Amino acid sequence: MDHIRGAGPRPAVFRRRGLLASAAAVALAAGTGCSVPAPRRGGPTADPAPGIPISSSGRAQLMQIAAHPDDDLYFMNPDSQRMVDAGVPLVSLYVTAGEHDGRNHIPGRKDTPADKAAYSSARHQGLRQAYATMLGLDKFAAWQKGVITLRGDRRAEINTLTNGGRRVELIFLNLSMHAPRRWTALPSLWKDRALGLRTVVADDSPVRRADTYDYDALVDVLVGLMERYRPTVIHTLDPDPDIQHSDERTRRKDSEQPGYSDHADHTAVASFSWAAMVRWVADATKDGGAVPAFVATSFRGYYNRHWPKNLPGPVLKEKAAHLVPYGGDPSWSCGNSGGCGDYNVGGTRPLTNKKGWVRATHHRYPGAGPVVATEPDGRLAVYGVLGLRAVRWRETEPGSGQWGEPDDLGGGPLAPGLGGVPLPDGRQLLFGLRFAALGGHGGPNKREVVLLEQREAGGPFRAWTGLGNPERGDDRGRRLGVPVAVADREGRVHLFVRNADKGVSGRVRQAGGAWGPWRDLGGAEVQDGLSAAVDGTGRVHLFAAGRGGVHHWAQDAPGAPVAFRAGTALPVAGGPPAVSAAPDGGLVLHYRAPTRKELTAVRPDGTPLPGAALDGYGPVTAAATPRGPVLLGRDLRGRVQVRTAEGHLATRTQGAVALGSATLHRSGTLGVIAVGVGADARPWTWTPEPRTRS
Repeated sequence: MDHIRGAGPRPAVFRRRGLLASAAAVALAAGTGCSVPAPRRGGPTADPAPGIPISSSGRAQLMQIAAHPDDDLYFMNPDSQRMVDAGVPLVSLYVTAGEHDGRNHIPGRKDTPADKAAYSSARHQGLRQAYATMLGLDKFAAWQKGVITLRGDRRAEINTLTNGGRRVELIFLNLSMHAPRRWTALPSLWKDRALGLRTVVADDSPVRRADTYDYDALVDVLVGLMERYRPTVIHTLDPDPDIQHSDERTRRKDSEQPGYSDHADHTAVASFSWAAMVRWVADATKDGGAVPAFVATSFRGYYNRHWPKNLPGPVLKEKAAHLVPYGGDPSWSCGNSGGCGDYNVGGTRPLTNKKGWVRATHHRYPGAGPVVATEPDGRLAVYGVLGLRAVRWRETEPGSGQWGEPDDLGGGPLAPGLGGVPLPDGRQLLFGLRFAALGGHGGPNKREVVLLEQREAGGPFRAWTGLGNPERGDDRGRRLGVPVAVADREGRVHLFVRNADKGVSGRVRQAGGAWGPWRDLGGAEVQDGLSAAVDGTGRVHLFAAGRGGVHHWAQDAPGAPVAFRAGTALPVAGGPPAVSAAPDGGLVLHYRAPTRKELTAVRPDGTPLPGAALDGYGPVTAAATPRGPVLLGRDLRGRVQVRTAEGHLATRTQGAVALGSATLHRSGTLGVIAVGVGADARPWTWTPEPRTRS
C-alpha cells in the first residue's frame, strides 16, 4: 500500500541511449553513464498442448510477491496467516523499497526530514515486528539478517525467523519507487525497455551496494527465486484491476492510478509476477522438463475501497492487529536506526481509515472450487489449474479419496479457477480465462475465454478452442472475470463472464455444439464470482453481488434469452452468493451480509428464509439434496466446515490447509463429500459423515 502524487523527489536512475546494438549489447553503465539498449527479449510462449509431465516437491511452500512493504498485510491476509498458522513456510518478496518521499510521518507531529534510506529501513522493521507477532513471538524477536545472491549477481537483504516448525523469510529487492520524469517507476519499468532503475540501500541493511534493474532483470530475478524456493502457492496482486473513472481530486484522494481502481505499482508488480510465472513454467518445460506444481492466487487491492466489506468483526480484528506492530511507534526501542515501523499505519488507523482497505480480502479470480465429476467407472475426477495449466486428478479406486498424479491437460497460461459443465452424455466441458499474451515494454496484453471439450465420458479431450472475448480492445479485454457456465435441460450451455463495465456478458452453445455471439446482458455493476443454476421449470438463473444488493438475471421461459431482472435486488452480500435447488423445485441463495459472520438465506423473489448455523467468513458453497441444501464454508479460524441438511455441523481439522473455495459433490456411495485443493497443491477429499478423509 502506498500513495500516488503528481511529482516528487527523483532518486538516481538512468536512461540507456544510443543505437540498437547486437545481442551482445553494451552492459548497463554504472551511475549515470550512457549505454546501449539490449535487443528486446521476447516473452516466453506457453505451449497449450497437453501431456507435459508435472513435478511436485511433496511439501507446501508459500511465496508472496508484493509491491510495497504492507501490501501483504492489507490485501493477502487472512489467507497468508492461515497458512503460516498451519505450518506452511512463507517467503515474502518486496519489490520496491517503499521509500516513497522519505518521510516517516508521525501523526500529530510536523513532518520529519526526508530520509529514504531510513524510511525504507523503518518499513522493513515494521514487517519484522508484524511477522514475529504472527509467529507467536515478541515483536522485537531477533531475526537472522543476511544477503541473498540473485540472478545477474544482484543482491538483496533476507531476514529469517522461525518458531518451532514455522518459518518466515522476508526478501527486500528494494527497487526505487520513483524515477526522473516518472513518478511511478515500476510501471515505467514494465512499459519501457530503455529504463534502468536503481535500488535503495536501506539503513541497517547488510546490503551496502546499489544494483540496477531493467525489465528482463526483474523477471529473471523473480524466476530465479521461484526456482530456488519451488513454491506450491504463489500470492500476487491484481494484474488487471477494474476500470475506475474518477475526477482527479477523488483519484488522488483514493491513491489510485488514472483510470483504474488500484495503485500503479500494484498493477506493475502483479504483471511482473505473472510474467515470471509464465517464464518459470516455460523454462522448466523446455527440452522435456516438467511443469512445476503450484497454485496461483491474485488479490484485489484498492478495489476494496469501492465494494462492500466482507470480513466479520473477529476476523477483521485479527487481520488489523498485524498492522499495529507494522506501524510501530517512535517511542519503541527496537534496535533499528532507521525507525521502528511505518508510523502513519499503526494503532487503530487501519480501522479508522475511510478507504477501508483492511476491511476486505477479495480474490481477483474467485471460483466456486475445483470442478468435480464422477467417471463411468465410479472414480471421481477433479479438474483444476496447476502450474498455470489445466490438470485432472483421478481417484485411484472408486470412493478411496486417494489421488493419482495429475494429468496435464494444457491450455496455459490460465488464470486460477475453471468453469465446468457436464453434458447429458456424460462428457465434460471446461472453461478457462487464458493469458493469451502477457508482455511488457509495449508488448501485447490479451485475455481470452477458452474451452476444453471431452471426446467421450471419462476419456481424453479435444484440442483447446478459443471463445474470444466480449470486449473490444486489449485493455478492456483484460478486465474479464472467471467464466461460469450451466447446462439447461435441452443441452444448451449458457456461459457467463463479468465484463469491463462490471456487468455481465453471455454466450450460448446450442445442443448441437454451435456457439452464438457474445451478448451484453445489461443490468447493474457487480463483483466477480457469478453463480448460475437451473430451476425446477428448466429456466436458467444468474446471480451476482452488487454494491447495494444481489442482482438477478433469468429466462422468462426455457429457451428464452437470459435477461436482467430490474427492481429485484436481494439483500446486499459481502461476496459471491451460493445458489442451489430447493426440494420444491425453486432456488435458494445463501451468503453472508457485509461484515457479518452469519448466513443470509433468501428466495430469488426476496422471501427471507431461516438462516443456517454456519458462522464464519468468505463465500459458501451449497449442494441440493432431497432433504434440503448441504452448506460448506469457513469458520472464523479459516477451517472448512459443513452443515448437513439435517443441521449437523462438522469441521475439517486434519490435512493440508485448504486453498480458496471447496466443492460439494454428491457421491452415490458416500453421500455429499467436500473436495478442494490444499497448500501442497494436491486435492483433498473430506466426508463429513461418518468419517473424515484428508
